[in-house]
Amino acid sequence: MSSPITIPKLGWTMEEGVITEWLVGDGEQVAEGEPLYILESDKVENEVAAPASGVLRRSAEAGESYPVGTQIGIIE
Repeated sequence: MSSPITIPKLGWTMEEGVITEWLVGDGEQVAEGEPLYILESDKVENEVAAPASGVLRRSAEAGESYPVGTQIGIIE
């Protein structure tokens, strides 16, 4: 079963976030709870954890801004 990875809403007014860095490479194995990427919003950076265990398939690039809820990858 696959789990989508989306941009989370980290604050009441957050509308978008920037992926500043992927911490796991595309096609690499990840464990649930392991940090996946760093998300910047309102000048605050947060590590976002994997929602499940499996193989990461990224569909978004670091350095780009994405609206809250945008699917940026999947864990297969």
